[in-house]
Amino acid sequence: PVRWLQAFPKMSHRKFEHPRCGSLGFLPKKRCRRGRGKIKSFPRDDATKPPHLTGFIGYKAGMTHILRDVDKPGSKLHKKETCESVTMVECPPMIVVGVVGYVKTVRGLRTLNTVWAEHLSDECKRRFYKNWYKAKKKAFTKYVKKYTDGKKEIESELAQLKKHCSVIRVLAHTQVRKLNLGQKKAHMIEIQVNGGSVADKVDFATKLFEKAVTVDSVFNVNEMIDTIAITKGRGTEGVVTRWGVTRLPRKTHRGLRKVACVGAWHPARLQWSVARAGQHGFHHRTEINKKVRRVVWPFGVLLAV
Repeated sequence: PVRWLQAFPKMSHRKFEHPRCGSLGFLPKKRCRRGRGKIKSFPRDDATKPPHLTGFIGYKAGMTHILRDVDKPGSKLHKKETCESVTMVECPPMIVVGVVGYVKTVRGLRTLNTVWAEHLSDECKRRFYKNWYKAKKKAFTKYVKKYTDGKKEIESELAQLKKHCSVIRVLAHTQVRKLNLGQKKAHMIEIQVNGGSVADKVDFATKLFEKAVTVDSVFNVNEMIDTIAITKGRGTEGVVTRWGVTRLPRKTHRGLRKVACVGAWHPARLQWSVARAGQHGFHHRTEINKKVRRVVWPFGVLLAV
């Protein structure tokens, strides 16, 4: 049999050349426009399963460690105890307040309509105001009238969603007052409903109106999940901290935490791939394949490695 061996050129000393530090795939490294993570792609829908939610909002409380037995044949740790770091995420129950229907077009998904619940709490309404104290607090006062005449208008809007839409998502908000955050304005999120037909999804979403959804109804122990969040903001940082480039020798003129040469004479401009100082942190990031180690209820704390 023919065996292929790829020969790599021998790299000189790391002092002279080395693999670049920091991925260029995350450029531009600028502050995130929104203060919380956004789910940009939901799990693939499976119509054979019953309708279920595919996401949840939690608040990082801190980190700790666990001791567990490893069951991995072939590993040196097989049938031994290991210590792993875990993150504690506080997940108070979320309140479902609306349902959104999307239609597939040649340019992607387009919103068809949004149906809201009859009663919205003040912490949810605060999300629609810049200054709650000075506001007249008239949000949704006219919308509530749709529920007075036997909900005919609401029923027709839900029938439209069942007829035309292909993707159904619920609007849910957190209960921040149950946290020790000192914040009164709730965070809102769209969570996609997967499983069943479109009509089943709409019925599932409307039955959840004004009801609390707990984290143990969404995630199970030993399930692999993705986490989306905004990284800790660190302000403006130099190239050594921001890109991990090597410090220059001690006797370097005009500072040593720099890039020695930012480019050749020609092209007579700066290349986009050169490490430069600037914003560090407060970026939108997704981490995949976190295992849920334990869901502690009623505290709603989720332990994920």
